[in-house]
Amino acid sequence: MRKRFMAIAALFTLLSAAALGQDAKTVIATASKAMGADVLNTVEYSASGSDFTLGQAYSPDSAWPRFIVKSYTRAIDFRVPASRADRIRLQAENPPRGGGQQPVRGEQPQSQTIIVNANTPWAQQLEIWMTPHGFLRAAAANNATVRTQTGGRRVNVISFTGPNKAQVNGYVSDQNLVERVETWIDNAYLGDMHVEALFTEYRDFAGVKFPMRIVQRQGGHPILDLTVSDVRPNAAVTIQAPQGRGGAPAGAAAPAAQPSGTPSEKLAEGVYLILGGYASLAFDFKDHIVVVEGPQSEQRALDVIAEAKRLIPNKPIRYVVNTHHHIDHASGLRAFVAEGATIVTHQVNRAWYEKIFALPHTLNPDRLSASNRRPAFETMTDKKVMTDGNHVIELHHLRDSGHNAGLIMVYLPRQKILLQADAFNPPAQADAPVPTPVSPYVANLATTLNRLKLDVERIIPVHYPADGRQVMRAELMRMVGQGTN
Repeated sequence: MRKRFMAIAALFTLLSAAALGQDAKTVIATASKAMGADVLNTVEYSASGSDFTLGQAYSPDSAWPRFIVKSYTRAIDFRVPASRADRIRLQAENPPRGGGQQPVRGEQPQSQTIIVNANTPWAQQLEIWMTPHGFLRAAAANNATVRTQTGGRRVNVISFTGPNKAQVNGYVSDQNLVERVETWIDNAYLGDMHVEALFTEYRDFAGVKFPMRIVQRQGGHPILDLTVSDVRPNAAVTIQAPQGRGGAPAGAAAPAAQPSGTPSEKLAEGVYLILGGYASLAFDFKDHIVVVEGPQSEQRALDVIAEAKRLIPNKPIRYVVNTHHHIDHASGLRAFVAEGATIVTHQVNRAWYEKIFALPHTLNPDRLSASNRRPAFETMTDKKVMTDGNHVIELHHLRDSGHNAGLIMVYLPRQKILLQADAFNPPAQADAPVPTPVSPYVANLATTLNRLKLDVERIIPVHYPADGRQVMRAELMRMVGQGTN
């Protein structure tokens, strides 16, 4: 009897699974027909609105900084698949607040082209598959399932698993319209980061229904908010890869030898500049190493750690100084915590770091996930001095900077060197014309150096100039119209 019951139960499960799979196919097919997705090979649309830069907020508790999108044109070929987006953006934050290449002077054109092949990262592919019609195509090709969600009104939730092992969910209304698509992607800064796209105000264009309002969110804040003005279904589009792009692979970390792509410069006895990415400093204290800046990614942080240990062998890295909380300047901090280092940062960042360091990193577990270490912090407000009796490192809060509420600059009084991040990013050429108007970020840095009476000769920008030149104080002062004073 028991065996018979189990056989019936197993058969019921198989039949239910088959019915569920059929239901998903039916829901996808019905929505595809209603939205015209089954006859849509290409689409081109125009819009305007706002975009926002992920992880570049002025303060940890504020949204990503906003820019005006004067014009936005996007073409998608679902058959390739491929996408090309062209936009013109303008400054929106006045006065400028936060990162994202602010201040933008005049019109700033930006383009993004994605042509999917076997090596295209899933996060880039999602630019296509998180559109309403793209989602239905992806769901149909990826053994999707469906469930019904109620809570005021009935919604079908279509789900499939992406190559990164995260669920991709599409929410289809009782009008058979895709209203929302969500998933999770790995982010070195925010862990398993939630991303979503919202679609409203659908209109019919020759049998293809398309949303006139598109809002995309990442990490809990909007990154794109568009009002669509024109849609051209099945337009003739040609999407070609941009010319002249390429990049060198990151250097491999090897403690016994200098990692490829991680050059260094001896600034003084026991003081080293590490390049090959964002600039970092390493200090040979009596019984430990102090590193300034753990930026960009876990791999970049591992390269910096390896090079610091090569330059200063047989000592632990005890401290890593963090200039500010922006995503590109803090995405390597977890690797330093896994190494056992204490983070030195501004007090305004502590609660934020405690929050994001606790976020799950299950999609791509990093070294901190494996180590289970808890982050340790030393914080400052206006000024902090780190010394072993030999080296002296002064940390100064760059007050009144619109770039970041907790921006720290690093001054070496004995070497007359200043390391700073984003207050002054030197132009490609030292003799470049002085921008008009002067950036308030640059002006604030020059004013601060004068106010604090810091005897600075050389400035090390974390965004090091591409030509590798030494940046002197005179170059900063010229950029604010103060000659060589």
